[in-house]
Amino acid sequence: MTRRSLLSAAALPLLSRLNAAEKRPNVVLILADDLGYGDMGCYGNPHIRTPNLDRLAASGVRFTDFHSSGPVCSPTRAGLMTGRYQQRCGITEVITAAGTRDNGLDPATQTTFAKQLKQAGYATGIFGKWHLGYQTKFNPDKNGFDQFRGYVSGNVDYFSHIDQAGFADWWENSKLVPEEGYTTELITRHGIEFLETNRSRPFCLYMPYETVHAPYQGPHDKAERVVGRQYNEAGTASDVKATYKDMIESMDSNIGKVLAAIKRLGLERDTLVFYFSDNGATPRGSNGPLHGFKGSLWEGGHREPAIAYWPGKIAPGRVCDETVTCLDLFPTLLELTAAPKPPHKLDGASLLPLLTGHGTLGERTIFWGYMGQRAVRRGKWKLLTGAPGAGPSACLFDLANDLGETRNLAEQHPELVKDLTAALRAWEKDVGA
Repeated sequence: MTRRSLLSAAALPLLSRLNAAEKRPNVVLILADDLGYGDMGCYGNPHIRTPNLDRLAASGVRFTDFHSSGPVCSPTRAGLMTGRYQQRCGITEVITAAGTRDNGLDPATQTTFAKQLKQAGYATGIFGKWHLGYQTKFNPDKNGFDQFRGYVSGNVDYFSHIDQAGFADWWENSKLVPEEGYTTELITRHGIEFLETNRSRPFCLYMPYETVHAPYQGPHDKAERVVGRQYNEAGTASDVKATYKDMIESMDSNIGKVLAAIKRLGLERDTLVFYFSDNGATPRGSNGPLHGFKGSLWEGGHREPAIAYWPGKIAPGRVCDETVTCLDLFPTLLELTAAPKPPHKLDGASLLPLLTGHGTLGERTIFWGYMGQRAVRRGKWKLLTGAPGAGPSACLFDLANDLGETRNLAEQHPELVKDLTAALRAWEKDVGA
C-alpha cells in the first residue's frame, strides 16, 4: 500500500461519518502575526495571560512541532494560501509598502484554498491582514474570498489603519473604506458577523490578526500615523514589553469572543478551529527554548504555536509531536470539505490522521529557503546553511535531543549531511529557488 493510500485509510473513520451525516464541516483559521513559540501560557509563558487559547489547547490538540513555510510574513502567507512552497509563485521575500508594491499573488496563475472551497459551495471570508500584494488585482476578493475587510500591507497603525509608507490601508473587498476601531476588535467584529450571516451554510472563515506585529499599540493607546508620511515600524511605545503583553492578551480576549459566538450559534461540533502563527517572534517577544528569531531559519524563525479544536472529532488534551507545516492545511481542507483539487501539485499532506488520532504522516523531508538561508528537515535531523551566526559550513542538529540547536553534529554524520544536501539541491531545482 502506498503512503498516500495509508493516509487515506487513516482518515476513513472521520470521512465515513461525514458522508453518513451528509454535512461538511465549517473551517475557522485564526492566524497570529509574529507570535513566538513562547508567547502563550499553554506554551510555557508565565507572564502573558492567554486563558482562551489555553482552554482551546486543553480542549483540542496542541502541536509542538508546527512550522511556517518561511520566517517572514508574505512568503509564509503565499505558502498557506496555495499549499505550495512560496518559491513556486515567486513570493520569496516580504512585499513592502514602499519597495515592492507591484508584486503579489496573481489569481491568473495561482490557486488558493479559498477558490477551491468556494467551488465546493463554501462561503469564504477573510478579515485582517492580507500582505500578498498592494494592487487591487491581487486583493483577496480576486483570490477566492467572497468578503474581505482589512489591510493589504505588512502592518498598519492599529487605529488610523495607515501603512508604514503613509498610505491609507483599510479595505472592503477592492475599495478603500475607512473604519474606526482597533484592528484586533474590528477583525473580531467582522468575523463574528460573517459567522452569523453564514450560519446555515458551510463556510471558511480566515482571521489573520495583526497582533503582535509592530507598531506596538495596545487597545487603550491612540493613533500615531497620518497619511503622507513614512514611519518607523515599531512606533513610539515607551514600554514595549508591557504593550506587547497587552496586545496578546487583547487578541486572546477577542478570540474568546469568536469561540463564544461559534458556541452560541450552535456551530461548535460542526466547526474545525485551527490557530497558529505566521513566523517566529522578533527579539521583542519570546521563542521559548528555541534559537533565533523572525527572519532566520533557526527554529525560532519558523517553529510556531498551533492548536486544533473540533469537539467530538478531536479528543481533548492531546499533544502532537509530529512535524507539521502550514503547507499541510490546504490538503487538509480539501479532504475535509470534498472540494475539487487544484490544477497544481500540493506540497503538503492532509492532517486528518493527526487530528483524529487514527494515524501519522510518517517521515517526510521538508524544506525552507529565505534570502540565502536554507534548511531541510527529515525526522529529528535538521540541516541548516546560511543562517545568521551559523558560519559558512552546513550545520546538522538532532532536534529530538537539542531543540535549541546548540550542538553541530555535521562532522559526526558526514553521510547524512551529504544526503540532506543533495535533497536540498534537488528541491531548489524543483521549486526554482
